[in-house]
Formats: sequence, C-alpha cells, structure tokens
Amino acid sequence: MALKENQEETPISENPNGDEEGGEESQADGVGDFEDEDEDEAEEEDEEEEARSEKSRESRLAEDGSKLESMFRRLASEKVKLRVHDVLIKGNTKTKDSLIEAELEAIKNATTMQELLKAAGIANHRFHSFGIFDSVGITLDCGPPELPGTVNVIVDVVETKNPLTGDLGIFTKPEARTWSLEGSLKLKNLFGYGDLWDGSLVYGWDQSSEISAGVSLPRFKGMVTPMLARVSLLSQDWLKFSSYKERSLGLNLGLISTKRHDLTYNLLWRTLTDPSQMSSRAVRRQLGHGLLSSLKYTFRIDNRNSVLRPTQGYAFISTSQIGGLVPDYRSLRFLRQEIDLRCAIPLGFYRTALNLGISGGVIFPWGNGALSMPSSLPERFFLGGNSSPVCTLGGPTTLLGFKSRGLGPTERRRLIRDKSNGENSETSGRDVIGGDLAVTAFADLSFDLPLKLFRDAGIHGHVFACAGNLTKLTENEFRKFSFQKFLDSFRSSAGFGIIVPTKLFRMEVNYCYILKQFEHDHGRTGVQFSFSAT
Repeated sequence: MALKENQEETPISENPNGDEEGGEESQADGVGDFEDEDEDEAEEEDEEEEARSEKSRESRLAEDGSKLESMFRRLASEKVKLRVHDVLIKGNTKTKDSLIEAELEAIKNATTMQELLKAAGIANHRFHSFGIFDSVGITLDCGPPELPGTVNVIVDVVETKNPLTGDLGIFTKPEARTWSLEGSLKLKNLFGYGDLWDGSLVYGWDQSSEISAGVSLPRFKGMVTPMLARVSLLSQDWLKFSSYKERSLGLNLGLISTKRHDLTYNLLWRTLTDPSQMSSRAVRRQLGHGLLSSLKYTFRIDNRNSVLRPTQGYAFISTSQIGGLVPDYRSLRFLRQEIDLRCAIPLGFYRTALNLGISGGVIFPWGNGALSMPSSLPERFFLGGNSSPVCTLGGPTTLLGFKSRGLGPTERRRLIRDKSNGENSETSGRDVIGGDLAVTAFADLSFDLPLKLFRDAGIHGHVFACAGNLTKLTENEFRKFSFQKFLDSFRSSAGFGIIVPTKLFRMEVNYCYILKQFEHDHGRTGVQFSFSAT
C-alpha cells in the first residue's frame, strides 16, 4: 500500500498539446539550444585566439624590426667586433675548393662586421665574374654557443648547367660598307679551376678575317690576378686604303689584369704584301716579314656613371708599349704612348650633359739610327671612321664625318706602264700612310627629347663637334715640326643626331657637316649611321 501511495504522489509531466510526442520534441529543442550556445562560445574563443596570435605576430615583427634598426644604427655608428669561426662551401660538384677558398681570404681575416660584409660583397662579385656559376649565395650564421662573438660563413654556389655555349651573328659597319660573320664557342670550367676555353671565327667579306683560340684562368698557381693566353691567325685587307695586305700569327699573354692595371706580352710574326703591285714607295719599303715582340701596360680610371650615355664623372686611360724585346734584326723596335681623357658635366635640366674629351698618341723607333728610320706602318696612327667618340675610349682614332683612314699623310701610288701605247700613266688614288703623332678632341652635348615615349626608351639627341690631326715625325721629320702649323692643319666637323642605346650597342643617326678638310682627305657632309659596341 505504501508503495502504491508513493506511486500516486509522483508527479507526471503533461503534454500541453495533448500528445505524448510533444515531450520528446521539447527535450530535443533544449539540447539544440545548448549546442548553439557551445558553438558560439567556441567561435568567440577562436576569434580571441586569432586576435591574440595576430597581436603576437605584430609584436614579434615590431620587435624584430626594432632589433634590425638598432643593429643598423650600431653598424653605422661603431665597429662590431667578431671573428669568423668557420667557412662552409656547398654546391660545388666540379669546381675545386681551392679556387673558392682563395677568394675567401678576406672573409676569414675579417675582425668586424663591417669588414665581413664588405669582403662578402667583393667575393660575391668575383664569383660571378668567373662565369662558371649560375648563382652564388653567401650567408652569415651564428657561431657555436660556447664561442660568443663568432660567425660561420656559408657559401652556396650553383654551377652552370650548360658549360658549352656559342654565339653566331652577322655584323655590319655602314660607314665602311663592310659585313662580317662572327661566331664563337666557349667551354667553361673544364678542369674545375674556373678555366674558360674559347674559340672564335671572324670572316669579313671585304676587310678582315681572324681565327683565334684561348684560355683564361682566374687564378694561376696562387697568383692574385687572372692569366690569359691566346693564339690568333689574322688577315686584314688594306688594299683600298693603303695598298697592302697584312697576315699575322701571334701569341698574346695576359700577365696582370686588375680593375686599373693591365700588362700583356705579344709575340707576333707578321707579313705585309701588295698583290696589286701599285703601292707607294713608303708602303713598298715595309713589305715583307717582321717580328713583333712587345710589352704593353695599360692604366685606366673610369668613374663615369654610364658608358653609353655618361652624364657625370670622368675617365682616363694611358697605354704604354715597347717593341723589340727579341734580339733579331727583323724585330720591330719602337716606343708607343697613348692617352685619353674624358669628363661628363651635368647641366641640371632634361638630363643634359656636356661630354668633353681629348686624346693623343705618339710612336717613335728606338735603337741605332732610330732618328732616320721610319716607324712600323701597322703600328702608326690612323684617323677616321664613324664610331662614337663618347663610347670609344683608348686613344686617337675617331673623327665623325670622315671615312676610315680618311685623313692624314698620303703618298701617290706608283706609276705603271700602259702596254698599249708604251707610256707611263698614274694609277688612281693615293696611299694613306698614317702618322707618328696624332691628336683628337671632341665636345658632345646630349639631352632628352620632349616626347615621353623617347625618354622611356632612352632615345635622346645630341649636338657635337670634333677635331683632329696627325703628322709624321720619323725620318728626321721631327726637325721640321711646327706646333703652330700642326694646329692650323686640324680637320674638324660638327653636327647633330639621335642616339638609340640598346643593351648590345649604341646606334647613332647623325648629320655631319665638314668644317675643314684638305685636298686628299675623305670627309663627307650628310647623314651617317654609327654603331658602337658597349
């Protein structure tokens, strides 16, 4: 009974809708509400976590930025002492470790962070100049924890995938109306010492042909400067200008090559011939074989901001050559000196700049009876041609408006007998025989063109003026030399044009006006095209 009473007193939930299933739906709705609340709370927690992580990332970036800024300030204000603990080289499967390690001596000896960064930049530039790596990376890492103040240097190189490369092209010189086919093959790092083997062929339809082969080593038996050896077979046709052909077989050795200094040795066996048999007396005297054994030293400084279009800076080059180092009677004995000085002055508007230049050269024989001897014909100075004087740095050669070898001392070609009437008749033309003293000067004012399309492409205009002269000093002619007469006989030209620079060459379309020339000179007023290699 007690049990029954208890059962009667137990409350039973009623369905407001009057059915039994309503209770189950009510329970399900209650569970769904709880689940929605849990999801909302989870989303809020995720958003809070993301906000906290974003703030932590921002704080870390700000902290890293402040550390980096303080490091730069420290590097700029004081020397940071350190020591290089180890240098690791990676990626060189063919290149010898000794070649890479030789360029890292300055890094190993660095005692401050500033010295280390500077040495790493120089080493990176040197590695790229070898031409045997596709990429070079130099990383600085912390040294061992037990050695504070030390760093490890990691050099990671990627060797070139294709060691054999080649080029083939056809080139033209409009001013000389000549074409040439040029091809070359290069084999890189054959023995793992950074050695570069190359062969080249140049075939000119009208003037010159050359076959050459050479090898260069960035370091040779511990020498700091690279070594270069080259053998060449050269043939040049100067019949049109000077009634002779030149063939030579030579060896060139590069002994010293740095940023400012070059020292080379040349050994050359040369033959001059006259197939036309019409050369002048001055040319005929030098026909035959000759041996050239010379040492050439070049000193250069080039602080201009561009080679194609310099707008500020200066450049200077000096070349000294002595020939006759072999005790042979056929050895050509001479002293030759060239200088070239350039400066670019910015004028401050439309990228306008004034380029000024002056160059000179002199050659003179040495030895017994040198005062009465003629100088070697191929070593003399010849002026003319339409190469840009702004880009051509190396001595007196270019004079805009005049053809190649288009001015200077000339001599009448020989007389031949006309078999039909038995009389002598003068052959057409004269031989250009060059000079022992040459001087050229130029002024070039370059400026931007008003069209934005031209400015974006680097196309600009210029106005120029050129002057130059050359004369003979050998065979006692120096006794008759007059400085005033030399100045009065300067040839000159002026003009304007448009310049189109590219990555490979500089093209000029110029209108040249000949201001002064003499009877046997070959200057021409009119439109001329010029191509100058970079």
